[in-house]
Amino acid sequence: MANIGLKSALLKGETRMWCGQLLRNKNVMPSQQLHTKLYCSTSSVRAAAFHTSSCQSAASSRTKTPNRFGFMFDIDGVFVRGKEVFSHSAEALHLLLDEKGKFKIPTVFVTNAGNTLRSRKAEQLSERLGIKIHQEQMVMSHSPLKMFQQFHNKTVLVSGQGPVREIARNLGFQKVVTIDNFRKSYPLLDMVDHNRRGHDEADEYEEFFPEIEAVILFGEPIRWETNLQLVLDLLMTNGKPDHCPTTVPEQHIPILACNMDMVWMAEACMPRFGHGCFLFCLEHLFKKLSGKDLKYTALIGKPSPITYHHAEYCLNEHAKSINIEKTISHLDNPDTDIYGANLYNRYLQNKSKARHAEVSTIGKRSKMMLGAPAHVESGNMVHEINEEELLDSAESCESILVNTGVYSADTTKLAYGTGVSSHVDFAIDEDLRQPNYRVTNVLEAVQLVLAKEGLAS
Repeated sequence: MANIGLKSALLKGETRMWCGQLLRNKNVMPSQQLHTKLYCSTSSVRAAAFHTSSCQSAASSRTKTPNRFGFMFDIDGVFVRGKEVFSHSAEALHLLLDEKGKFKIPTVFVTNAGNTLRSRKAEQLSERLGIKIHQEQMVMSHSPLKMFQQFHNKTVLVSGQGPVREIARNLGFQKVVTIDNFRKSYPLLDMVDHNRRGHDEADEYEEFFPEIEAVILFGEPIRWETNLQLVLDLLMTNGKPDHCPTTVPEQHIPILACNMDMVWMAEACMPRFGHGCFLFCLEHLFKKLSGKDLKYTALIGKPSPITYHHAEYCLNEHAKSINIEKTISHLDNPDTDIYGANLYNRYLQNKSKARHAEVSTIGKRSKMMLGAPAHVESGNMVHEINEEELLDSAESCESILVNTGVYSADTTKLAYGTGVSSHVDFAIDEDLRQPNYRVTNVLEAVQLVLAKEGLAS
């Protein structure tokens, strides 16, 4: 019955934000229970998306007209595609800036990318768009992991590309082991590439290699066969693959995965494999070899509502002295971005302190939350998540689908990946795949929102 209640909490709604395929993830800090200091009535505004410490008195709230909304933007397929920057991207963002070039409307960028630090991602996007974007506005797929403090002092294996050790430590993980550390310490495990079989010298972990207590999957790796083999070895041996187990463990070590996108849009004419494809392979290999279902401790990134909740917090932080009422997401993928935004909107429609506590379990109960097979451990896990995200929220989250990413309105082309670009743990609800609005590009999306909010020039 607890599972049903959680599902019900997410599939209803009573608040508003603007969500389109322009957004993805980010880190959070303690909320300081800002909701107790609010003086903004959600009954008189269209979306109380973000609650800020600037609303310090009823008098001050009456003397200033607050912004009633904020933007959550996806990046790939909205502003850029691979190395290409869309011609309308900078113009769209300039509409959100003041005369000094600073954002006058709270804005965050939520991406399922996880191969770099958010500071570097902000620098890259700033360089490409010619607009200063701060790291606090950047939400990566792995950003919510900062909340999972119960794992920060455990020895974790990290998989992905880029500076994975630095990313993990930046998120709070203290004992980090990379795939390269692991394969060099156990050179007989990675055998597909004949040229690398047992030739590497063992590193400092060889003699006293620590037991791996959890696996963190940031994104798709380069050598899939290596990562699949070694992660499976850890799952089958409970983190210590120096002996062959007599039986498959009843419960494998925790595994947390970021970015469930099956495909993403680059310069190629068709979408490319995303981390969701790697997860699909891992799950089916584990099932085939062990006869058991892989049980994720957390699935993070779009379309998980915990990601949108986290992004909302980041938008609140960016707002500072602005009282937000609505968030707008501009997205390009109906199966992850739009689905997640609409699912979060349903959650918002049932806002209450209890519901906000429940959202902290979303990352750990992804399947149960959506009514899919219960492949995630049950039990009350609220206490395991930092309360930094348990704050009041927007009134609504409205989604805008752009036609420059994974989604294409051209019906003459093959709908490559349609209906499968979200993870299997998120049961497809066709209603949730439908955006509130459809536009050609991000410029039209921003113009639409500004017009609806009475801010069109």
